[in-house]
Amino acid sequence: MYLPDVYTEKDIPALRNFIRSNSLGIFTTAIESSKHPFIQSSHLPFVLDVEDENSPTELGVLRGHMARANPQSKALIDHINSVANDEVEGGDSPRKLERDVLVLFNHPIQHYVTPKFYRETKPKTGKVAPTWNYAAVQVYGKLTVYYDSKADSTEDFLEKQLKDLTMVGEKGVMKYDEPWLVEDAPRSFVQILKKAIIGIEIEIMRMDGKWKMSQEMSKGDREGVINGFRGLNSDVGTKMSDIVEERGEMSDRKKEAKSS
Repeated sequence: MYLPDVYTEKDIPALRNFIRSNSLGIFTTAIESSKHPFIQSSHLPFVLDVEDENSPTELGVLRGHMARANPQSKALIDHINSVANDEVEGGDSPRKLERDVLVLFNHPIQHYVTPKFYRETKPKTGKVAPTWNYAAVQVYGKLTVYYDSKADSTEDFLEKQLKDLTMVGEKGVMKYDEPWLVEDAPRSFVQILKKAIIGIEIEIMRMDGKWKMSQEMSKGDREGVINGFRGLNSDVGTKMSDIVEERGEMSDRKKEAKSS
């Protein structure tokens, strides 16, 4: 991801909060395989674990799961088994992937920005161009795969993963006081489901954030963008205008701090 300084968010707690607020990530791997594409991606919801929530530097660990029938799962298992062939008969779980993996988390509010919004530069010089505003966080890390359905480690990981992810949805997303619980489903049904999935755990090695929200514009153009989005009279437009205003003010404060 291209990260000009004006768009870059370096505050780790803010990046962790972003992931938890937008927990559906695009999980990407690059694995040589004679049966599957080299690069594969899947949309997966994640749980982010952090030991110290007050830490300004801890990146944390992502936990998720994916269908065993997913071609990306098959490529992972084939690759890991081929590497581990001499070490463990049939491959045991968990196993680690040597290569980094990537997970991209996107903000749901994104929008095209028309040059008509620029109220300062456009009338003066006409030197304006359309663009797109968006926010995203990308994570690079080391992957551990829990895929042996007979292993206690897989059973324990998936048991915790399903319960914790359910709470992310039921309480974090839906805000239910009385959430649906995994235990509400028949145990035999849950066991069948668990055999059809594999667990993935990513130790985060690097986390980058980007808020491309017209911060680089002059105040006049930025105000035009804010008013332009509000003038759309849509929910997305209103939210976009609020984010542009917030990020613009943050950018101004950073500039003032550097100059003082």
